[in-house]
Amino acid sequence: MQSNNRSAPARQKARHPAGVDSAPVRLKLLFVIIARGKAEFFSDLLQSFSVNLQMSVGAQGTANTDMLRLLGLSDSDKAVLVAVIREDRAAEALSLLDEKFRTIKGGKGIAYTVPMDSVIGVAIYRFLADLDA
Repeated sequence: MQSNNRSAPARQKARHPAGVDSAPVRLKLLFVIIARGKAEFFSDLLQSFSVNLQMSVGAQGTANTDMLRLLGLSDSDKAVLVAVIREDRAAEALSLLDEKFRTIKGGKGIAYTVPMDSVIGVAIYRFLADLDA
């Protein structure tokens, strides 16, 4: 039986490439619900936060026409953007989205994040986290 003089932490560190000895960046799912006509604008806005994967899904609001008129809203056609964002960029993205919801005509919306617990595959994780290969 051959003896190994290195301690367990030293063996672990030796297996990882240089610069990967820190904890991985956590990811979150970002949901943005907006008027369907503003989906492209908000999708482009999310690109500036290193978002490599996003999906837009058409949706229909639940308010009836009387309620829409009462609230001063024009229609109930919505888009739901679902994006994967790094946790360290999420607060900044939510802050900018909040600002745009308040300042853009017809740009009202809702945005929130949900933590992701796991991703299968290092290559997929590196893509979603926008890490260099």
